[in-house]
Amino acid sequence: MTIQALAVIPARFGSTRFPGKPLAAETGKPLIQHVVEQAAKAACLTRIVVATDDQRIFDAVKAFGADVVMTSADHPNGTSRIAETLDKLEAAGDVLPECIVNVQGDEPDIEPRVIDELVAGLMADDDAPMATLASDFAADEDPSNPNIVKVAVDQLGRAMYFSRSLLPFPREAAAGAQPLKHPGLYAYRRSFLPTYLSLSPTPLEQAEQLEQLRVLEHGHRIAIVRTQVRHHGIDTPQQYAAFVKRWLEEHGSAPA
Repeated sequence: MTIQALAVIPARFGSTRFPGKPLAAETGKPLIQHVVEQAAKAACLTRIVVATDDQRIFDAVKAFGADVVMTSADHPNGTSRIAETLDKLEAAGDVLPECIVNVQGDEPDIEPRVIDELVAGLMADDDAPMATLASDFAADEDPSNPNIVKVAVDQLGRAMYFSRSLLPFPREAAAGAQPLKHPGLYAYRRSFLPTYLSLSPTPLEQAEQLEQLRVLEHGHRIAIVRTQVRHHGIDTPQQYAAFVKRWLEEHGSAPA
């Protein structure tokens, strides 16, 4: 039987490198719609909800017929926004599955199979309250790039550390473990999210600006699902332009 999960997609209007990114619509659809439609192809997802703090995004999501929840503008990270979304859904009487997936709102090319693999990986590890991915680097990716997060994995298939630095450092180039990139997809057990919100910020989290380090620093486990991830998130107008070009080549011209 397929495991059931709910996906929440945090979507903010503000972005240092690409303001208004979720509403960019040069394909004829806003970017956030591409993400929702691609995630909906995952077999495990019974529902997808966009979580936003911006009325423009709320209205756009309503216009293409997806679920959307308005959240506070004061959240320090996406996990906090997801927790508020789930609280609002439960307050409205919704019954939620045990597994919650955090899908990034700027990944229109996300592969549905990796969502299914991630959810299955979390549910297979009874001692882990959350899970995320690890993938080999593609040939065109630089492991030393601080914008690509790396993860070190232990022999039990759990995260040891995440870093923006090269991890591990190859003291002898041909020896030892190779770097693994960490795509930003997470799955949580619903019961863990209130625990996460109770955790105080931690030194490594603040140094690396990686919220998942808070979980490790407080002694909780993160299961790692090894897979091959080919898709990239969109952080800049240039990356969006490349996505639009690929999409139009595959689907034809955008509506006038």
